[in-house]
This record gives sequence, structure tokens and C-alpha cells, in this order.
Amino acid sequence: MGQTHKEKVEKLKKALPDVQKNKDDRGISINRVGVEDIKFPLFITTKEGGENLVTATINLYGSLRHQVKGVSMSRFIEILMKWKFKNIDRNSLEQLLIELRDHLGKEDVEDVYIEISFDYFITKTTPISNQECVMSYPCTFTARLKEYYKFWLKVEVLASSSCPCSKEISTMGAHNQRSHIIVNVEPLRGNLIWLEDLIKTIEKCGSCEIWSLLKRVDEKYVTETAYSNSKFCEDIARQTSLALQEMGSLSKFKIKVCNDESIHQHNAVSYVARRLKGDSWVKDGGGLKH
Repeated sequence: MGQTHKEKVEKLKKALPDVQKNKDDRGISINRVGVEDIKFPLFITTKEGGENLVTATINLYGSLRHQVKGVSMSRFIEILMKWKFKNIDRNSLEQLLIELRDHLGKEDVEDVYIEISFDYFITKTTPISNQECVMSYPCTFTARLKEYYKFWLKVEVLASSSCPCSKEISTMGAHNQRSHIIVNVEPLRGNLIWLEDLIKTIEKCGSCEIWSLLKRVDEKYVTETAYSNSKFCEDIARQTSLALQEMGSLSKFKIKVCNDESIHQHNAVSYVARRLKGDSWVKDGGGLKH
């Protein structure tokens, strides 16, 4: 009786050398080894209970123990393929990482790590004409599994910024900037953070929100609202910090506000990092860069 295809493949695999299983005697562990820039289809559950189909860019890593020469890169993709067109959130990412660690081998890797970046689309209504428009927000889910599981959520929100200094010294008008408010949050254990809630919270912290569609009545509203609510990038960073602290569902966050300056060649930037200590929020000095 002839061999089945599966039996033939297994026989071939045993006959091929696997140098990655060799030992390494240089005593140097690898912080991260894996695969990057994988384009992959996933679903993100919306707050309303629907599904947002996204084309994600995924990075998958493991930390290699010093005595292990290498990992099988195909194993990263094998695990990922099980999640094609599935819903990804904080809880499902933990399960994905458990499967990845088991597939790579706990004896070979100390921890596993994933980054999932995608554009999240939300429908907004213009402030005066009440017309619908679609806005995209760059988002990233980051998760790590070692002794325990950690999850971070990153989002970039655009807002308008009207300069207080320009307004004060000018008899007519003030110059405006487009503000990039980049927030990276770590939720408290057991807390669910909806992208819609986080984005809405951040959007309120600039001089005025931004829409992809504006009629003249909306443009008048945006211009006058921003002018009457002038803010430096430092003001936006501090206001965003207060708004995040008041959410009551976070343990740590990082904020970067970058204003695309309209009258300078350079941009203005401001960073804030804070963490929850007991019942109080304190400055967090570690790793401001996003």
C-alpha cells in the first residue's frame, strides 16, 4: 500500500536538516526575533456591535533564549493564519499569543509580542449642516505575554489648533495649525476601552474638531470655535492628560501632540506620560517616544 501525502511530507521533513535546532554557545539572548509588515485581514468590533473590516499591518516577535540558535519563521505565520477574518480585541489577542508561545516552544522563547496597525473608520456628522462624513484614525493594538499579559492601545487623532499668542498680538485673526494628538494607553486589568470612546475623548481636547466634509456654515463654525478656544500644543497635551485621567479605566498613558506649524518651517511638539499610583496620577518618566 502506497504512502499518503501526509506520510510522504513527514518523511521528507525528517530527512531535511534543521540547523535552527542547533545550540548556540555565545551566551547572547535575542530581545526580539520574528516577522514584520504582514498585510492581513481582520475584523474590529465596533461599539455599536457591528464589525469594521480592516487591512492590518502586523509584526510578530518572540524573545529567544541565549542557548537557542533560531526560531522557525513559518510558525509565526501558521498561528496568524488561524485568525484570518476573525475579530481581534484585547481578549482574543491574549489567546493568539498563548497559541504562538506554545507553537514556538516555551523552552525556546521567554515571551511573545505583537503589533497590529490599521485605519479605523468612524462616521461623523458635520456640526451645523448635519451631513455624514467618514473619518479614518490610525490605530495600533500592542500586546505582550510573559509571566502575565499586557495590552496597549494607540490612536492618532487630528484636531485644529489656534495660536493664543498670535490671537493676542494681532488685531485681526490668528494663525492655525493641524494638531496630531497621538495617545498610547494601557487599560486597567479587566477594563474594555472602545476606540470610539477614546477617539471622541481626544477630539474634544484641541481648539476644534476636524471633519472630512464641511459646508460653508460648518466652516464658519470651525473657524470661530477654534478662534474662541485658542490653545498651544502644551495646552492640548495637558487637556488630553486630564481627559484620559477622568476616563477611570486606564493605568498608564503617553501623549504626543505635534502641531504642523503654518508660519514656521519647524513643528511644535509636546509630550506627557503619566501613570496611576494608588488613587493618584503621577509623572511617568520612562520612554516618552511612541
